[in-house]
Amino acid sequence: MLSTTPAKLAVISDDSYLSPFEGALIERCTIEASEGGIDKFTRGFESLGFVVKDDGSVSYREWAPNAVEASLVGDFNNWDASKHKMKKNPFGVFEIVVSEGIPHLSKVKIAMTLPDGRHIDRIPAWIQYATQDLSKSAAYDGVFWNPPQKYSFQHPQPPKPSTLRIYESHVGISSPEGRVASYTEFKDTVLPRIQKLGYNCIQLMAVMEHPYYASFGYQVTNFFAPSSRCGTPEELKAMIDEAHRMGITVLLDVVHSHCSKNVLDGLNEFDGTDHCYFHEGGRGRHDLWDSRLFNYGHHEVLRFLLSNLRYWLVEFKFDGFRFDGVTSMLYTHHGMGTGFSGGYNEYFGPQVDSESVTYMMLANHIMHKLHPHIVTIAEDVSGMPTLCRTVEEGGIGFDYRLAMAVPDMWIKLLKEKQDDEWDIGNIVHTLTNRRWKEPAIAYAESHDQALVGDKTLAFWLMDKEMYDYMSDLSPLTPIIDRGLALHKMIRLITFGLGGEGYLNFMGNEFGHPEWLDFPREGNGSSFHYARRQYNLIDDPLLRYKYLNNFDAAMQHLDSTYSILNAPDQFVSLKHEGDKVVVFERGNLLWIFNFHPTASFVDYRVGTKWAGCYKVALNTDDKEFGGHARVDQQGKYFSTPFGWNGRDNYIQVYIPSRTALVLRHE
Repeated sequence: MLSTTPAKLAVISDDSYLSPFEGALIERCTIEASEGGIDKFTRGFESLGFVVKDDGSVSYREWAPNAVEASLVGDFNNWDASKHKMKKNPFGVFEIVVSEGIPHLSKVKIAMTLPDGRHIDRIPAWIQYATQDLSKSAAYDGVFWNPPQKYSFQHPQPPKPSTLRIYESHVGISSPEGRVASYTEFKDTVLPRIQKLGYNCIQLMAVMEHPYYASFGYQVTNFFAPSSRCGTPEELKAMIDEAHRMGITVLLDVVHSHCSKNVLDGLNEFDGTDHCYFHEGGRGRHDLWDSRLFNYGHHEVLRFLLSNLRYWLVEFKFDGFRFDGVTSMLYTHHGMGTGFSGGYNEYFGPQVDSESVTYMMLANHIMHKLHPHIVTIAEDVSGMPTLCRTVEEGGIGFDYRLAMAVPDMWIKLLKEKQDDEWDIGNIVHTLTNRRWKEPAIAYAESHDQALVGDKTLAFWLMDKEMYDYMSDLSPLTPIIDRGLALHKMIRLITFGLGGEGYLNFMGNEFGHPEWLDFPREGNGSSFHYARRQYNLIDDPLLRYKYLNNFDAAMQHLDSTYSILNAPDQFVSLKHEGDKVVVFERGNLLWIFNFHPTASFVDYRVGTKWAGCYKVALNTDDKEFGGHARVDQQGKYFSTPFGWNGRDNYIQVYIPSRTALVLRHE
């Protein structure tokens, strides 16, 4: 049994405004798990589903409480339901041992008889491999996975990163070619690029099996099966192992917020009822996503989901998770038609789904206890207090939350405001508006902003001119010049001021043109926009290389100076007229001039550090597609006179649309 009931909650000591909600917080903090301890309970994949014994026999166990009879059928027994009948125990679990074993790659199903005499068959809920043959059906087939040579990991998992620089990745679209890329291709061609850029973490999307490719992996049917369209489970393991060799942490984008409503190849109506794994009726359906919602209060559902997390950690050596759809999980209204103003009454009360919150607390607490090196990230737009505090403190236990307001702010600015209308104070407020002791992952754009119907930052900035003027042989038009400058500055200020970690979606680091659109009926099943054109940075004549060079320099700035985990940041200047921002973080002095036309000579900048300063990063560097208006070897000496709340000042030349990061010597 695991029980955590703090006598006094640290979150209330840190934030007295939480005091009226102490009862709700304490109610969250009683956690129990039984059945031989949390380790055994969360290893359901070692007792349920298919388990190969040392003697070659295979046990198969499946929870299907509504069924009255069940048989294991498949290629191995010619789909004859009379050959391998299963026995049902008092807890609704059917079981059988196939003494002769089951051949590798056999297609399998569980055939069940319902109380009304109807017969149904389903893919096993714990299946570890599923494939699709479109010539026969759009539905996936469950496949028994037991290769003669299982992958053996060669490299240790890296320690938990002190700073987190995430490269958000989708294996299927990682090739410049119009097709689905593979785990092996990603290992051989994309991982070296990520390592060279300086990212220390990849976040893998669309790994859990999903029949509809265009769902971006968010309509999961088979929770224990890695997507077969990109390769085999062993090839995914090899890819993760290679990332570990490079010292790169690998996170899984896990989808436990909802489930595909597919019946034939998913969990929906698994035992003939609508409430086997889900709530029945309306509570078990997400109207916006057209999907099913888990019953987090059910013992067997908890076993399934917690074991699913352990499975990816134990069997594939993932180093943690980004939990998708946390806002939907937190509230009974799922965030639909609801705005969040920040008032604490919005976060506590009957609108909070206590069962779901308890599940997330269990998931975080147990996984961190059993695997202390892992990282968990919450995708929550609501701003739920205590989301990233430990369970012992009264929190929900995530390590980080996504700073989702930041990319929305940048897109809104580029859509609606002229450059001279930018509200510098609001930009800084949005970047710094996060809860104390609750780390955030900052990002200027993610996959959400790249999807069809929207555009990447680069495309908002440069649009159709990217087709004709991104070559060094073509004129540097005002639009391209502005786009290159602001693309770098937006990312740098987000990186430096926006959070305790940073995220970039693959390809956006070099200003990937256009948008993302998966093959579907509405676009003629085209792969044209479902790819990442890494070839653009390999062409030395194209200007994409400048943005790529800058992103690498920005990542290495953190690896050198540990910016993202620096505990203090101080903004000394937000000048609306000059469009200048100055702040200190990571023992570096950051200076941004967003003004579209004005450059400033001998601009006075306050600093707490006396002495000499040199350039650590300059967005106007020729290597980054700039105009080299700042002397890279220049030195700046402080004057002991108070300025903008700091004890000293230096004077700098800061050109328009340029950012300088200075290091103190």
